[in-house]
Amino acid sequence: MTPVLLIHSGGFTSRQWRKLAEALAPTHAVIAPDLTGYGARPRWPTGVPFHVQTDVDLVAALVAEQPEPVHVVGHSYGGLLALQLALQHPARVRSLALYEPVAFGILEDVDLEPFPRFDPAAPEPWFEAFVDWWNGPGAWQQLGAETKAAFHDVGWKLSEEVRSLMADRTGAGYAAVTSPTLLLGGGRTQPLERRVLAALAAALPHATLQIFPELGHMGPITHAATVNAAIVAHVVASER
Repeated sequence: MTPVLLIHSGGFTSRQWRKLAEALAPTHAVIAPDLTGYGARPRWPTGVPFHVQTDVDLVAALVAEQPEPVHVVGHSYGGLLALQLALQHPARVRSLALYEPVAFGILEDVDLEPFPRFDPAAPEPWFEAFVDWWNGPGAWQQLGAETKAAFHDVGWKLSEEVRSLMADRTGAGYAAVTSPTLLLGGGRTQPLERRVLAALAAALPHATLQIFPELGHMGPITHAATVNAAIVAHVVASER
């Protein structure tokens, strides 16, 4: 069966894609890893710098083990990793399905420093700024205690991902991604992310953009059935 790699968003684990994995499993070989510092993997040490390339290398190693090119699905940070994977290992990527990849480097005119410095001893201001930036004022305070605790558990790694990806300057280089690409997004997301999607749709030679007006950045989780149906359809179409 053709392999499909599912890359989760920052702050979450491979369980994010559980329903999509179930939908694909009858016809595809599903690979859904936990990224560095998440899920079953050891936590990234607090105070140790992290670069996105570490996770790109992790998923590249998984792809290299497959007998044929893979379909790659990614959300947010996972979408950025998928794009970098396609840039660095183009022959190993059959198609891409990306929900709001945080490929801010394509917006070369933007100064990206929206969050305060992450302080491991007092991380609450960073978490609040990060979650509210994506989901609107008050979003962090509305989260349950269990969800907040999960963010605290991976806080340093998550903040280092953000610091690293904000420094990405791939820019026009994304035009080299030639895999059939489905770009997905929500009409209620961060305006800067809508610009990223539009820029990627213009730059990638084989990209299709689909916007769900009622969804936000967390669409793959809050509206999994809707997003998953679009992804499955794209994967199937890419095999014709």
